[in-house]
Amino acid sequence: MAFVDEVTIHAQAGRGGNGVVRWLHAFGKEKGGPSGGDGGRGGDVVLLGVRDLAALAQYRYEKKFRAKDGEAGSRQERHGADGAPSVLKVPVGTTARVVETGEEFDITVEDEPVTVFSGGRGGFGNAHFKSSTNQNPFKAMPGLSGGSGDIEFTLKLIADAGFVGLPNAGKSSLLNALTRARSKVGAYPFTTLEPNLGDFYGYILADIPGLIEGASSGRGLGTKFLKHVERTKMLVHLVSAEQDDPALAYREVRKELESFGQELVRKEEWVILSKIDLVEGGERETKKAALAAACGREVGELSVEDEETLKKFSDALARRLSAAAK
Repeated sequence: MAFVDEVTIHAQAGRGGNGVVRWLHAFGKEKGGPSGGDGGRGGDVVLLGVRDLAALAQYRYEKKFRAKDGEAGSRQERHGADGAPSVLKVPVGTTARVVETGEEFDITVEDEPVTVFSGGRGGFGNAHFKSSTNQNPFKAMPGLSGGSGDIEFTLKLIADAGFVGLPNAGKSSLLNALTRARSKVGAYPFTTLEPNLGDFYGYILADIPGLIEGASSGRGLGTKFLKHVERTKMLVHLVSAEQDDPALAYREVRKELESFGQELVRKEEWVILSKIDLVEGGERETKKAALAAACGREVGELSVEDEETLKKFSDALARRLSAAAK
């Protein structure tokens, strides 16, 4: 199923069932006292978080959803059945925004129902209106309409670590090497057009699409990149040793992160000089030093083609993730 991270649907909660006018049938009398029951409540529109990144794809073509209406009351003060809810499954990490009101709901927990629109209340039957001054009320109330509106779904990935950097920094190759994921790899921009995830000893790693200058204002994959970084707990910033000026490449990505929002720049960041197998030792050290000066901290190094450096990186990443989880 195709990956979809933004979609808008229309949803309608159920209408409450009508209350009814009914009478007890007493022996020898035309009618007894009032016995009309209340109507059932309309079904809610409920969101349910699931561990399926492709879950939003089901809403590409089917756009309208309606919960069941409550049933009308009946005789002998029987309450009408409540309407069944409309349960919409969305990936964990989805933000649901009601277009008409701007109200937002963050779906961050798996299998925890979140009600967006409540069903309408059922109407009262005539038994409800019986009193000492009105023994035989003929009054009953209709059910009320449920809430409705357009809902914008936006998926923002929740990952323990997100690989960021310019296109072709080696993010997909690293995810594949660490998790046996199947990210696309190639020497051209935007090889990765959608986030790829992998499991690393129980931690979720995300290969985020490559970033270019101007992304924060919509160029390239633009804000599609940045919104997925927003909920990632830690950033692994890869800068390719193939870059003529790795410090400039680093600052370009940081500039876009800063332009998008301060939450991104406050995240823990681990800077790595990647693809070190493609440069000689002296050049590698020069570029590593320039990168360390640009980011103001120690820089790691990595080649997915070299088992020793890959193992060293993998062990260090596991330690960092374990420490962050405490």
